[in-house]
Amino acid sequence: MMDKRQRSRLFRERLASAMTATGMTKSALARATGADRSTVSLILSSDDGRLPNTQFAAESASALGVSSDWLLGLTDRPERTAEMLQASMRIEEAARAPSDELIFRWHEEARGYKIRHVPATLPDMLKSEEVLRFEYGDFLGRTSDQAIADMRDRLDYLRAPDTDYEIAMPIDALEGFAAGEGYWRGLPAAERRAQLERLRQLTEELYPSLRLYLFDRKKVFSAPVTVFGPLQAIIYVGQFYLAFRERRQVLELTRHIDGLIRESEFEARHTPAFIRKLAVPD
Repeated sequence: MMDKRQRSRLFRERLASAMTATGMTKSALARATGADRSTVSLILSSDDGRLPNTQFAAESASALGVSSDWLLGLTDRPERTAEMLQASMRIEEAARAPSDELIFRWHEEARGYKIRHVPATLPDMLKSEEVLRFEYGDFLGRTSDQAIADMRDRLDYLRAPDTDYEIAMPIDALEGFAAGEGYWRGLPAAERRAQLERLRQLTEELYPSLRLYLFDRKKVFSAPVTVFGPLQAIIYVGQFYLAFRERRQVLELTRHIDGLIRESEFEARHTPAFIRKLAVPD
């Protein structure tokens, strides 16, 4: 905990720093806060451990475009609360498509970092052409062929030497796909078999750079979410993404996916063998 003298010193240093950054003089700050110039000078030079009153702190923060909490040493973020919230969380429009340019850009920004991913269905990067056509069809002016070409580029991303990619998904989602149930009703058995074989081959070929974990949804649950290293975390909610950049938020969502992986039924190296055993009824 910071004592009063330390907090007073920090206030003085941060006030002076903000004035320098904005080019504000003592006289200008005095006018903006309604204080005497001598009062401003005293606050900037005195080391008696006294803190300014809340009115002066609030008016100074407003005039300098920073938060009063930052001036008082209660946070290390100088932005005002509204600006901080806007910077730490934003809403991005989501195209229901595997070739979403936002997704590609986020992956490129995080190249070299570990990426943790909980998909909405099967992992898009690992889907077969037939499954992509069944699931997405033609969307938003882009044809299935364009989406498939884009997904081949995404698969190349997984084959890059610096890739570190963890995927966690529910076991029953994979079993439901094999059975052609619910969301996958109408996808022919032959195409489901081909997709499972593709998934088995890729998880075997790309391990350990790519690791697919399967967890029991009765024990743990997750919405679709991707964490791009320490940079940001994205939650998919359908028509838009919730994008988080604040360190603590990214860390909590990282811990969430790490928890799913800890609860997985077996090590990722055994996932291909599990996929091989899935039965696809005719």
